[in-house]
Amino acid sequence: MKVVLRSDVDGVGTAGSVIDVADGFARNHLIPRGLALRATDGTVSQAAAMARARSARDLRERETAERVAKEMVADGVTIAARAGSGSHLYGSVTTAEIAAAMTARTGADVDRRKLTIEAPIRTIGTHEVSAELHPEVSFTFNVEVVALS
Repeated sequence: MKVVLRSDVDGVGTAGSVIDVADGFARNHLIPRGLALRATDGTVSQAAAMARARSARDLRERETAERVAKEMVADGVTIAARAGSGSHLYGSVTTAEIAAAMTARTGADVDRRKLTIEAPIRTIGTHEVSAELHPEVSFTFNVEVVALS
């Protein structure tokens, strides 16, 4: 049976794709759970429109990610945190704080789950952070942690 997927299904396909699956799988699993619709002329044309919209959205997201990457690699980001004696912080700098600083700096919404730090940032200084804002755009940039005055 031909169906149009409404959302990504692992091992089957991505949202908007028209695929051929076993009748029982479509009737008993995909369609009742709202994961797919029976392929008709109307749903196939909707799937094509969804695919065009998805590719346009993906292009915009990639361009935004490239712009953010260029800016972050060039300048990095500075975060002020409360520090005790020496260079130790009270607590740590999290990916959420780094993402908020990146958003404030670039104007682009950055999700904290796209950032990776090797170990918790608990000291003042420069630290490396990896980011994968888009599947085709990954980069490493510096985060400078300074003591809050």
